[in-house]
Amino acid sequence: MNTPHQTEPRDPSARPARLTVGVVGAGRVGPALARALQQAGHRPVAVSGVSDASRRRAAELLPDVPLVTPGEVLARADLVLLTVPDDTLPALVEGLAETGAIRPGQLLVHTSGRYGTAVLDPARRAGALPLALHPAMTFTGTMVDVQRLAGCSFGVTAPDELRLAAEALVIEMGGEAEWIAEESRPLYHAALSLGANHLVTLVAQAMELLRTAGVEHPDRMLGPLLGAALDNALRSGDAALTGPVARGDAGTVAAHVSELRKHAPATVAGYLAMARTTADRALAHGLLKPELAEDLLGVLAREAEDPFGSGDRDAPGGGPR
Repeated sequence: MNTPHQTEPRDPSARPARLTVGVVGAGRVGPALARALQQAGHRPVAVSGVSDASRRRAAELLPDVPLVTPGEVLARADLVLLTVPDDTLPALVEGLAETGAIRPGQLLVHTSGRYGTAVLDPARRAGALPLALHPAMTFTGTMVDVQRLAGCSFGVTAPDELRLAAEALVIEMGGEAEWIAEESRPLYHAALSLGANHLVTLVAQAMELLRTAGVEHPDRMLGPLLGAALDNALRSGDAALTGPVARGDAGTVAAHVSELRKHAPATVAGYLAMARTTADRALAHGLLKPELAEDLLGVLAREAEDPFGSGDRDAPGGGPR
């Protein structure tokens, strides 16, 4: 007879489904989370989506799950995932509550990073059990998203009596719960957006500039560099700062701005803003010498005041006087 350690894990599809799952808003997030819950033994039964892209995502990640109206999703599901844009969520919740679509005891989960559970108050008054489960992950709308949920942190806000239920759902999706207070949700979301969303913009701009400079495969060049920079930053914070700004190379920074004005003027404002922020942090943490910071900050200030590059570029320090 097999010991417990020798017993093979059961196929999740062979386990009795514990909850029926519905998705309102078949964007990139909802179908992936429902698929993860399906792999944990739950049973997706309905999904709503309007656009062709939403319907394709639902068909790929939740095959054979019918596409129905939001009201019908709530009628069929014990656990409903509200995965709609942040600005749409309040009106959606109010509308569902006003039409009587919400059933007492129904788990209503939204995935917005911005909101906690207060946005679900109309549903709570109708008897729903409100949870805010925000996966701190970027989504593609494909099966790779389900794999990326393994070890993913979820920003979780829930009433005390539902904390165990919230944590259990996160674990079943492969994630780890990080508790966020209701009042801290906007700051929490701003932090994630600052890091992840702006990173995409910075990387895309860097690749465009490298192509302009003649680099055939900018992704291959940036991959190892950015991977190392991210790892160093996560390990060491500001101590990982390197480059001309952290060193106080004012002339190099001025040369950068001059080239950006010629080849990619739309990137100048972002470069100057990030350079100023980097300089301030490097100075505060003792990485940038005060005597070098003065020239550097002077260059950045002059360049910011001269957005069209009309000043005297031959002046000392590489910037207009």
